[in-house]
Amino acid sequence: MASIAQHRQQTRILVQAAAAVCEDKKGLDTRILELDPIDAGLSDFFLVTSATNDRQAIAIADEIEHRLKTEFGVVPNSVEGRRHGEWILLDYVDFVVHVFLVERRAFYDIERLRKSARPLTPAEFDAELKSALAAKTLAARGKAASKARPAAKVAPKAKKAVKKSAVKTTKKKVKAAKPAVKKAAVKKVAGKKAPVKRPGVKKAAPRKAAAKKKK
Repeated sequence: MASIAQHRQQTRILVQAAAAVCEDKKGLDTRILELDPIDAGLSDFFLVTSATNDRQAIAIADEIEHRLKTEFGVVPNSVEGRRHGEWILLDYVDFVVHVFLVERRAFYDIERLRKSARPLTPAEFDAELKSALAAKTLAARGKAASKARPAAKVAPKAKKAVKKSAVKTTKKKVKAAKPAVKKAAVKKVAGKKAPVKRPGVKKAAPRKAAAKKKK
């Protein structure tokens, strides 16, 4: 369903670009007919505009073809009536552009033939397209925000896990350091020098031995 909606939106953008060319080239009474779903097999939109002479009609058709090709890489499936310029038809499958001479448009009255179609001016069509794009942008932002919320909830858990791992690492380091401290202390004690005896110094004789000598 999403791909169908995107395709239809892309079609609307192309129709809008073609309608802008009609306005730039002074096309008269430009209308966009949104066809009834019953006619969906035929096309989604008709773009209809009028020219006062064949040169203007050909110029409008040529510019539409050129702009859609250069800006969007889209070319018409078929082009009819360019040689005479009375009614030029550019078939883009999903929409069809009709460029009429004023009198030919009145004669064929294509709008009357498509009574079920919804007629729109380029300005109305542009407003609808902008509204649809804005709604799509808001929906995309809402989805992004909803995805971001669970991530925020997980963050405190992650912090606790980091703290626990840090405590465990510290305990391991302390345990590993204790034997090393003990060994260092033993080495220090073992390395102490024995007291040095000074030569020529005699210990005092006990008092009892001195008394016997006097007798």
